[in-house]
Amino acid sequence: MSNNGNKVKPFGMADKLGYMFGDFGNDFTFILSSTFLMKFYTDVMGVSAGIVGIMMMVARIVDAFTDVTMGQIADRSRPTAKGKFLPWIKRMCGPVALASFLMYAVWFKDMSMSFKIVWMFATYLLWGSICYTGINIPYGSMASAISPEARDRSELSSWRTIGATLASMFIGVVLPLVVYYKDEAGNTMISGTNMAIAGAVCSVCAIICYLICYSLTTERVKIEKKEEKFSLIELLKTLVSSRALIGIVLAALLLLLAQLTLGAMGQYVFPNYFGSAAGVSVSGFCANIMILVLAAIVPALAAKFGKKELSAFGGILGAVVFFVTFILHTENVWVFIVLYTIGYMGIGFFNVNCWAMITDVIDDAEVREGTRSDGTFYSVYSFARKMGQAASSGLSGALLTAVGYTTATAFDADVVNGIYDISCLVPAAGFLLMALALIFVYPLGKKKVDENVAYLKKKRGE
Repeated sequence: MSNNGNKVKPFGMADKLGYMFGDFGNDFTFILSSTFLMKFYTDVMGVSAGIVGIMMMVARIVDAFTDVTMGQIADRSRPTAKGKFLPWIKRMCGPVALASFLMYAVWFKDMSMSFKIVWMFATYLLWGSICYTGINIPYGSMASAISPEARDRSELSSWRTIGATLASMFIGVVLPLVVYYKDEAGNTMISGTNMAIAGAVCSVCAIICYLICYSLTTERVKIEKKEEKFSLIELLKTLVSSRALIGIVLAALLLLLAQLTLGAMGQYVFPNYFGSAAGVSVSGFCANIMILVLAAIVPALAAKFGKKELSAFGGILGAVVFFVTFILHTENVWVFIVLYTIGYMGIGFFNVNCWAMITDVIDDAEVREGTRSDGTFYSVYSFARKMGQAASSGLSGALLTAVGYTTATAFDADVVNGIYDISCLVPAAGFLLMALALIFVYPLGKKKVDENVAYLKKKRGE
């Protein structure tokens, strides 16, 4: 499978930077959506949080089909001079950016509620289930083709996390200063017009990042086009038989439940409970600095202790910190930000490792089955991450409705206290369950990963 017959430049910094820019581009639209879309539709467009949550759950049902379909398309694509997966980055960067921009259509805020709901559903499905899937599945699958070396893939995972973190810093730190304002009563509100402008800027930035990824990254491992006839039954057998895939899927779903609930509820707990729009930016800045620090040191720690082991530790740490934050029920925004930042380490230990862990899962399947299905396996993993996104949005929407959140009650004492509780307990539960999934379900500890890498290198004559 190695592309040894052709002269290809060795793996290096260009690949790391290129792969970093790929997720930088992804998260200009993904994090924008997970952070602001519910707030935009509840507070600007007047749609109830429950309906927004239902929309996101419906989209994930659609993703069950579109993600796996795109995985099959990627696996069955004929390799080009640029490789098997890179061409999709160039093909889909424009559509995903345009679809993201259309979600923030503030110019329709005075239309009928039925029109706004239909527009919301249509644009969200176009962006997430079609366009984002069309670029994200090939991008994620590409890590296996860039290098066969486990250490290289760990570095790619780390640099991918850096790219996501840079996007998160822009969206979580800069944008709240732009899209929020104080109304005449002194309440912190979100501006629909500024939100639409932010959506346009993020779309342009996403295209630029994708094109840099396309230019700098090189596929070195020749992964042949799958020629055998597609069989849903055989695919399901392969997926269900992979305990490693089941374990990483569970862990990713639960991690996203914790992470995205933090992101979504941050748009409510800081402006509404603490009365501080600046708290959104400061907490985002501190959390992302923590992730950047971890991205620099986690690959070395993972090489020593193992990716599974380190990620499980992070989950336990995050669960403890957010449960303590719930017990304290602090009214001091700075105390909350400090605890929030420490708890965010739980996300960092897993997120820096997770993209390398999915390549470990793909390697494990090849060891057991004798064939690779990079695109298909990655598509299932991507679907799990989207389910985590939908679960957090759906749960956040349902719980906001349950505590009585509307534009009229947004600053009532009972409502804002309920928002605080949600912001602590849901992440704590997600972290704990993620750690348990890694400990008791996911089988690829350090020893097993090293054995699989050695076996595959010998098989390929490397």
